[in-house]
Amino acid sequence: MTTKSLYQEVILDHNRKPRNYGKLDKASHHAVGHNPLCGDHLDIDLNVEGKHIEGIAFHGESCAICKASASMMTTVVKGKSLGDAEMLIKEFRDMATGALDLAHPHHLGRLTVFAGVRDLPTRVKCAILPWHTLHAALNSVSTTSTEAEDDPMHAAIGDA
Repeated sequence: MTTKSLYQEVILDHNRKPRNYGKLDKASHHAVGHNPLCGDHLDIDLNVEGKHIEGIAFHGESCAICKASASMMTTVVKGKSLGDAEMLIKEFRDMATGALDLAHPHHLGRLTVFAGVRDLPTRVKCAILPWHTLHAALNSVSTTSTEAEDDPMHAAIGDA
């Protein structure tokens, strides 16, 4: 199986059967993310206990890449420390924008299936939106956009 066909299979699987899709009752953290260029709109709910993500869910309207990215993100960060989640956010963003050399050590594991998105400039923000929104939720920012120039995450993705 080629990398491209694996990518397509993962996207289709997580789009058809998204993991952790829905809302959390009494979420301790919440953020809404929007990509005005393509219309993706996601809500992320978190239950943070101590310094760990004990529960996470997402819902909204988005393209297949965004939904698959959100689905995989929720499965990977659930149970992680806040520090580990922020590290994964940075590594995923860097991978998607081509700033991360996958030949060097990283913590992305199966998330590297999204590495090819860096070759699809119009889709980079679709893949990054869930991570951007998770970052906002972890930092008590209620809404975010892939186009919010005053947001530090936007500076990292720029005009990708």
